[in-house]
Amino acid sequence: MAQEKKRKPNPAFMKPMRPDDALAKVVGPEPKPRTEVTKKLWDYIKKNKLQDPTNKRMIVADATLKAVFGGKAAVNMFEMTKLVNKHLKK
Repeated sequence: MAQEKKRKPNPAFMKPMRPDDALAKVVGPEPKPRTEVTKKLWDYIKKNKLQDPTNKRMIVADATLKAVFGGKAAVNMFEMTKLVNKHLKK
């Protein structure tokens, strides 16, 4: 029986990053790792029911998220990660 190797988190994802003003309205202003930013973003999306009911991979932006998504009304979850990274600073 082969022993499963436990994945180690990439240190780049664990480094605290500071959100800009637009993203801070969703996740809070204090620096946090990208993993935590993503978790807080999903909490916000679920709390405000912003997932498209027919296609759960699509996020429908409210006014607050539109600022984070570069003005787009809807993005898919993979595009969301790319757009959110633009709002994080070291």
